Amino acid sequence: MPTRREVLVGGAAMAVLPGSLLAKASQPATRVNFEIPANACDCHTHIHGDPAKFPWFEGRVYTPELASPEEMKALHKALHIQRVVIVTPSVYGTDNSATLFGMKARGKDARGVAVIGPKNSDAELDAMGKAGIRGVRVNLATGGTNDPDEARRRFKAAVDRVKDRGWHVQVYTNASMIPLIKDTIASAPVTVVFDHFGGAQAEKGVQQPGFPELVELVKSGKAYVKISGAYRASKLAPDYTDVIPFAKALIAANPERIIWGTDWPHPDSVTPAGKKPTDVTPMLQIDDGRLLNQLAVWEPDAAVRKKILVDNPARLYKF
Repeated sequence: MPTRREVLVGGAAMAVLPGSLLAKASQPATRVNFEIPANACDCHTHIHGDPAKFPWFEGRVYTPELASPEEMKALHKALHIQRVVIVTPSVYGTDNSATLFGMKARGKDARGVAVIGPKNSDAELDAMGKAGIRGVRVNLATGGTNDPDEARRRFKAAVDRVKDRGWHVQVYTNASMIPLIKDTIASAPVTVVFDHFGGAQAEKGVQQPGFPELVELVKSGKAYVKISGAYRASKLAPDYTDVIPFAKALIAANPERIIWGTDWPHPDSVTPAGKKPTDVTPMLQIDDGRLLNQLAVWEPDAAVRKKILVDNPARLYKF
């Protein structure tokens, strides 16, 4: 972990020591170097609330540091981004209270993606829909679900709950799972969204199992994909240059089905060796300004970037 970090405060870079009360979640140290269109949307964020008010899920596989709506607001002010989608992380199980808390703080500019199970009633889903929830997440990656039968079961259960609500199903998985469940996804009566480049790993190349199938699903219009969390796909910090061909391939396949997100506050979802899942794991310190600047490398055309940042999120999340 770095011994210091910088955040943009009032337009100036300010050093922040680890553990500072000012901010634990990362803040941009690099200014955005291209014009961000009005109503741009960060389509993948999380809120980690005070556990006294928003208790962690007992079955979680890691425990993150806190990340507040105020810190998120500062992030998006620095990035010139107005809209946000808040996703319930695995550490809350099927309790979406922290996500709804973050959405309420952001008002009309926020939408959400929930995690649900059999205990979440239809009345609860109705209320979440009124609050701005627009989809549910099936998280196959955190905790490592590698059984395709289990993946199909969980996916179909989510579809059954949301197909009559006009919601989508968001899937977080390893790329190698996609060929095994592709037919189930392609025939589903809902829109599907893949997190973080579909779980592809840049070092394995664009022909790795799962990525061509992801491109095909995007090209067909069946699936959206978030070109988000490049640091999860690549080890080549800080610009993750080996992600470029992946981003370009997905955008070329269908620019109408691409959305972007920070994955702020960048939780490290792997508990370090020798630690327990209940021990707090520091969040990754990612420079989201520099990360956003990569979008102009991946897609030089401002009109296409507007689709990715504004038009596609507005359609998918019903802003």
